[in-house]
Order: sequence, then C-alpha cells, then structure tokens
Amino acid sequence: MSKFFINRPIVAIVISLLLVIIGAVTISQLPIAQFPQIAPPEVQIRATYVGADAQTIEQSVATPIEQQMSGVDNLNYMYSLNAAGNGQMTMIVNFDVKTDPNTDLILTQMRQTQAASQLPQDVTNFGVTVQKSVTAPFLFLASSRFVSENSI
Repeated sequence: MSKFFINRPIVAIVISLLLVIIGAVTISQLPIAQFPQIAPPEVQIRATYVGADAQTIEQSVATPIEQQMSGVDNLNYMYSLNAAGNGQMTMIVNFDVKTDPNTDLILTQMRQTQAASQLPQDVTNFGVTVQKSVTAPFLFLASSRFVSENSI
C-alpha cells in the first residue's frame, strides 16, 4: 500500500488536503457549550507608580492590595509582578473554577477600592485598572466563537 502512495504523491497530497478540509469543517460543528470550564478565572490588577523601584512598588502598592484581596471568596492564589523600569505593578488574582468570572471581577474591584486609601497619591492619580484576564487564550477564542454563532 505504501508503494502506491510513494509512486503517486499527488494522490497522497489530495487525500491529505481533503482530510484537513473535512477536519476544519467538522471542528466548527463541535458542541463547545457541553465542555466543562477547565481554566480558572483570573482577574488582573495593574497600577503604575512612576519613578519607583520594584521594592517601593511592592511595599507601597502591592502589599496593601494583597492584604485586602486575602479575604475574597473562592480565591485560589494571587501573585504580583513589580517592574522597576516602567514603575508598573501587575497582580494576578486566581479564583476557583466553579465561580462566575463576573462576580470575581466585582469582588476584586470592591477590594481594590478599599485598598485605594492606602495607596500613594501618585498611584491613585495615574489610575488602577482591574480587568478579567485570559488564562487560556485558545479556550477564549473557542468560547467567543460559540457565543457569536449563537447570538445570530
């Protein structure tokens, strides 16, 4: 059988292309809504403290926010990245898989608002952003495709 395809490579290429096209068509028909949520929701908090080094950002920005976040319901873990070059602090707050990402975002925004009084004035003037983070970009693309198909 292999000799047939070795002697006729065009047939092998055509069969391969047909399989790829059939796979691409059938993948769009998969029932994505039936798959369970496997990526835990994450919320990202960003703050900028212009001119500060990483240790100052950690002590004056990340620590007060982390102290407030420690009581959020269904919190798995959190970590922060402090950059001295641009004065940015990025905190990732990870929640349990079974929680609603919108509720997690609201709870995180409330806790960040409580921590705002402890932050330096330069940080509050520049602004602190709280937004949902994409933990698994391919799952995000698949779920957004499913939502856009069903909303039509």
